[in-house]
Amino acid sequence: MSGNFAAATTPRSLARSLAIALAGSLLLTASAKVSVPFYPVPMTMQTMALLVLGFTLGPRLAAAAVAAYLLQGAAGLPVFADTPAKGIGLAYMMGPTGGFLLGFLASAWLAGVFAERGWTRSLWQAIPASLVAQAVVFVPGLLWLGAVIGFDRPILALGLYPFVIGGIVKSVLAAAIAVALVRTRTR
Repeated sequence: MSGNFAAATTPRSLARSLAIALAGSLLLTASAKVSVPFYPVPMTMQTMALLVLGFTLGPRLAAAAVAAYLLQGAAGLPVFADTPAKGIGLAYMMGPTGGFLLGFLASAWLAGVFAERGWTRSLWQAIPASLVAQAVVFVPGLLWLGAVIGFDRPILALGLYPFVIGGIVKSVLAAAIAVALVRTRTR
């Protein structure tokens, strides 16, 4: 079921694509609010949901779901982790986590590209694809974090190292879910 948002040419297919993107954004919101006790920091399930969306919806529709999520957050809806307690809207997005949120777009898109190329047919392909798609979040995230708090601060210790173990766990889970879904569809 690889999604093709650009191919939505009829009003009915456009409406269906928009509904799927909205549902995906709601999944991201719910996953942002789930905090799992973990070492060394608690983890939300956002990136796992993000990867599953990419693997199941394809690059365009998954990116549309993330864009809808980001637009909801920019509009002031408390869709992000730790909102509204830590702020809402553009003020929250311009803070230390803004780059990671931007990285969500690239991550979902890349996971979708991997799925279109068949990387979710086997766990041995899906896990590396998931790890790479997850890692993409950190590129703009760490650059933005450094710009916000200063590159003289321990950027990697603050924005990467505490999240590596949880990221690996979520990547493996997302890969397993994607492979299970592909196998279910091909039966």
